[in-house]
Amino acid sequence: MAAASALISVRVPTAIAERLENLAKTVDRSKSYLAAEAIEEYLDIHEWQVQAIQAGLQEIDQGAVVDFTEVKKQWGQVLED
Repeated sequence: MAAASALISVRVPTAIAERLENLAKTVDRSKSYLAAEAIEEYLDIHEWQVQAIQAGLQEIDQGAVVDFTEVKKQWGQVLED
């Protein structure tokens, strides 16, 4: 069973549209396929990044912080090894 899909319209600079067209021809895929893949990859990266930042901020709010001098000390030991 195919996944449901939605139609979206995106305005991009002509140079980007031309690059997409050329790549689509080269790899024998549709422009829609490549654009959907690019959007999915972008979302994967940025959703993960935002979640990691939010988790870090939540740890800070809960008091889970490390003193900077302790970090320097630990990294100094790592660099010496």
